[in-house]
This record gives sequence, structure tokens and C-alpha cells, in this order.
Amino acid sequence: MIAKNELIAQNELVARRVVIKIGSSTLTDTDGKMDTAYIEGLAQQVRNLLDRGVQVLIVSSAAIVAGLEALKLPPARPKSIPLLQAAASVGQIELMKSYYRAFSANNIQIGQVLLTRNDTSSRNSYLHARDTLEKLLELGVVPLINENDTVAIDEIRFGDNDRLAAQVAILVKADLVILLSDIEGLYTADPRIDEDAQLLQSIGSFTEEIILSAGDAGSDRGSGGMVTKIEAARMLMAAGIPMVICEGHGNNVICDVACGKLVGTRFAATNGKGQAHARKLWMALSGTVKGSVTVDDGAVTALRENGGSLLPVGVIGMEGKFVKGEAINIRTLGGFLIGRGLSNYASEELKLAAGKKSYEIADDDYIGHLANIEVIHRDQMVIF
Repeated sequence: MIAKNELIAQNELVARRVVIKIGSSTLTDTDGKMDTAYIEGLAQQVRNLLDRGVQVLIVSSAAIVAGLEALKLPPARPKSIPLLQAAASVGQIELMKSYYRAFSANNIQIGQVLLTRNDTSSRNSYLHARDTLEKLLELGVVPLINENDTVAIDEIRFGDNDRLAAQVAILVKADLVILLSDIEGLYTADPRIDEDAQLLQSIGSFTEEIILSAGDAGSDRGSGGMVTKIEAARMLMAAGIPMVICEGHGNNVICDVACGKLVGTRFAATNGKGQAHARKLWMALSGTVKGSVTVDDGAVTALRENGGSLLPVGVIGMEGKFVKGEAINIRTLGGFLIGRGLSNYASEELKLAAGKKSYEIADDDYIGHLANIEVIHRDQMVIF
């Protein structure tokens, strides 16, 4: 049992609304079973934050893990989609039971919220989800959020709860996101295979080297890994929301991070960017990415330094099949992701327009009507 006076530090809180994401590997023991003692300790830390006026939202993985345990099946993540969804159906109840017992013992009311990407890609659904979460927080309830794995298919999945946590934080304009993991933070290399790997304590912008240092999922019980955490960090930095990755079993780790102590790896934009308009963030980040474009160095400069729109002449390659209004990634010649936005072109149109100037497009009978149209307008784009 953690004494309350031990939890309450003298440090000044750096956040008043916090999203905490907990991965499957953190919520389970070495045998792949739910770690109820960990959830009890988590509840005590959340109680401490609530007592200090902090609003808390939890994005929790492990429904599938809990379901496999309840169904007496092997703990390794199944390949079968129907089995995954059946396990999630059973496991979500088991997961909520564990949270309810631990949190009610600390006089904390929780509310279940299950989301799919459909709930954020539609503007009306997005706003309804926001209003529901805001009301729960107003009532003093801790929302317990997970992807609706029972019904989600690839087309409407967030893909993992790191991305979901980022979306939730943007949705409710959180001050801080804490990703509790089975690793201390982001290293210069994979510490599981490189003993010289060094922990990066603070990241203000991304380089290709930083992104390449991320490994694959470290556990067979989850769907995420450092790659998805970096993607979440890039989304949040565009929104001006700091994020910390840290080892989830550290003593009082949540309270320490909320008080600004140096724990794990902290991501926060230092280049003066971030805090993009809420509607712009929704347009660029809430939908499923349908393709990508590769742009030349001149376009990279125009987008990053001048805040310009993406023009057809700067596009030198593309992948995927998409229609007008769908989200696509923007990549450099080296494949480095620099942004995302809504395309004004269908993929078949862009194939014909790529690399061409306006007068050349105007002379084309098929795409002439797009002669003065940007591939992605700057108001429908987020640069990472």
C-alpha cells in the first residue's frame, strides 16, 4: 500500500488534464495474465491526481489479453480475427471488473468508452464523443477508453492504443499524455539488442535517425511498439501537447511525470510549431490514411519553412488509391514522413498531374479543371 503523503510531492503540477495510456505488456505479468496488483497501484496514483484537481482519462489496452485468460486460451495474440474479436468481447468485461474493483476501493467512479475510427472520422460523431468525455470529466468520472475491438475491422481501426491516446488527447485538449510501457523510453538504438543504447530524455523535433531507432513491438501480447509511440508523439507535437514515454512500473511514476520530473522520454515541440487549429487537426489526423505522395526538396522547403500548400509540380511519386477528400501522407525523397492532409485530387488524377505546372495541367483534357487546384491546401494539412 502506498501512503498518501508519500504520493503527494511538493513539485508543481505541469498538467491539469492528463491522458494515461497503459499497454498490454504493462497490465500483465510474466505469464501473460492480468496484473491486478498493478491496477490497484494505478488507482492509488489516479486518486492522488484527482485530489490535486487533475482530470484523468485512461486509455487501456489488454481486453484481448483478459479475454484469452478468461477463455483459458494461450496468452500469445491470436492471428484469427474472429478469435481476436471474441476474446475482446469477453475480455472487455473482465478488464472493466478489474478496474472497477481497484478504482471503487479508492472512491473513483469510472465510465467505459469504446471507440473506433468511425467515431472520429465523422465530424458530428467526433464532436459527440468530445461532449461525452467532457461531461464525464465534469461529473468527476474517469473515462476508461479502449478501441472497440469486437466490431472494429482494419478500415475503421486506430491500429493500436498509442494512436487512440493521441486522438483522445487532441479531442479533449489535454495538457499531457503519459504512455506507460515496458521500456524506460526512447533509446538511440534498441536496448534489447544493443548494450550501448542511450536513453533520450527530451525530444523537441524529429530526425530520420530518431525514427529509425524505434524497434518493433516488444511483446507478443500487444499490437503497438515504439514506432506507433513515435507516430503518436508526432501527432501530439503538431497539436502542442507534450507526451512522455516511461516504464509503467516505476514508483509513483504517473505523479512524478505530472509534476514535471525527468522520467523516461519527453516529447514537446521546441521549434515554435504546434498548437494547430483544432478543426485542422481533425481533418488531417482523424481519418484513415489512404495513400501517400513523395515530394521534391523544393516542396519540402515550401511546406516546412514557408507554410505553403502542396502543388502538383512538387509531387514526384505516389502510392495507394484514394478519392478527393481522403487523408494521405507526405514523404520526402528518402521516405521520411513530414505531414498529412486531405487530398483535393483522386489518385488517378494525381498520377496525371504529378510534376506538372498549372499551364501543363490546363492543357490536359482529363484534368484541365484542376489546373489551379492544390494537391493539399495548407488549411487542410498538418506538418510534423
